[in-house]
Amino acid sequence: MAKSEWSFRSAVELSAALTAKKVSAVELTQDAIERIERHDGKINAVCVRDFDRALASAGEADAAIGRGETRPLLGVPMTIKESFNIAGLPTTWGFVPQKDFKPAEDALAVSRIKQAGGVILCKTNVPVGLGDWQSYNDIYGTTNNPYDLGRTPGGSSGGSSAALAAGFGALSIGSDIGGSLRVPAFHCGIYAHKPTINLCPARGETPPPFPAIPREGDLAVIGPMARTAMDLSLLLDVMAGPDPLDAGVAYKLELPPARHQALRDFRVLVIDSQPLLPSDRDVRGAIDKLAADLSKAGVTVARESPLLPDFTEASRLYVRMLMGFLGAFFLPDMYAGAQVGASQLSPDDRSLGAEHLRGITASHRAWVLDAGARAALRAQWRTLFKTFDAVICPIMPTPAYPHDHSPDQDARRISIDGKDYPYSDHLAWPGIATLPGLPATAVPLGLSKSGLPLGAQIVGPFLEDRTPLKLAELIEREFGGFVPPKMFDD
Repeated sequence: MAKSEWSFRSAVELSAALTAKKVSAVELTQDAIERIERHDGKINAVCVRDFDRALASAGEADAAIGRGETRPLLGVPMTIKESFNIAGLPTTWGFVPQKDFKPAEDALAVSRIKQAGGVILCKTNVPVGLGDWQSYNDIYGTTNNPYDLGRTPGGSSGGSSAALAAGFGALSIGSDIGGSLRVPAFHCGIYAHKPTINLCPARGETPPPFPAIPREGDLAVIGPMARTAMDLSLLLDVMAGPDPLDAGVAYKLELPPARHQALRDFRVLVIDSQPLLPSDRDVRGAIDKLAADLSKAGVTVARESPLLPDFTEASRLYVRMLMGFLGAFFLPDMYAGAQVGASQLSPDDRSLGAEHLRGITASHRAWVLDAGARAALRAQWRTLFKTFDAVICPIMPTPAYPHDHSPDQDARRISIDGKDYPYSDHLAWPGIATLPGLPATAVPLGLSKSGLPLGAQIVGPFLEDRTPLKLAELIEREFGGFVPPKMFDD
């Protein structure tokens, strides 16, 4: 079957075509369903199908368009990460004991997407507990990278990134605490946006069988994924805003406009490596090329600044605070093992692995002191953003790597230009934006010589999400963006 002309169109383009009656929502939904049925056997991005309800929703969208209604996502087909509750469908987070859990209500983000007219096709695969940069579990199996089936699509929103890269709908949503939006976007050559902390309420993105109640995110966020930068803003505007069940967690103010509208007006700091975790030659090369292209386009580009926070110390702090949060949910035997490991650490051991153990076993007093250090870090970023509008840096140190499902993640290694590093040290690059709660937009930067996607993240000022999003749009317009995977470009 020939590729539909709509398969890789943006949500903005699809919306315009629907309004102009060039295509119907039912036709777009049927095209997306046929594409999933034709191609998903290779990548296994889709874990729960909801095609009957999608077609019904598309029919309702066509009727609404016929009545002259306009809504941001009206009639646009899209996918949803498995971790978000959708009424009547399983939410498992990959936990086998929860394979039959079906929530009664939609997650708030899902509800808002439906209200905006989005047509939800299916749910996409995740790692167990959303705890990996690879997306596999014993319920739904392994998701493969559309550019190389033997490699990871990233995680934990790997099913969503693979689905977008393969042309399964125009949009998706994911979540991020350790890079789970940005990493799969990088590995699959698409766009994603990690919003400012608490901008998008996450009620209903909840591990089963716990109730979907409002919660304040200390590090974790939810956000949009797409094949174009402009689509990120479209979906973010649908997702953002306070939870009506919560009195004051999500921000109630309007986001300020982007600092600039023209590429040449931006002031950008570009970083391609750091002492704690270098990036490989492919990633450095892509970022260096972007820096050169931006400079030629009139952008003010700096390659270093004394205003930049110490990435090494920030990474150590991030790992402690992240594991202090995640460790609270460890089973007793896992926690006891971490206590033994932490008790044997040398005070001079400042590796991320050591900070990992310290975080799991940290006292509340230690957490409060670390929170104070984070407040100081946020002040440093505020000062930096008086001089720069954005910081561009890696998301991960290497392009997508081969599947490695070794049960002990601590025993895994990642090779960076021939040198092995601990798998968990990957946290260093995503944590740059996660720890201070800053917005960060993942942008694709073409393909490596071996055909794997490359990319970077654009970190912006607190609550100024529209600034990195606008810069992403301008970079895409000037230098290009998503490149379809050859094996799915049909």
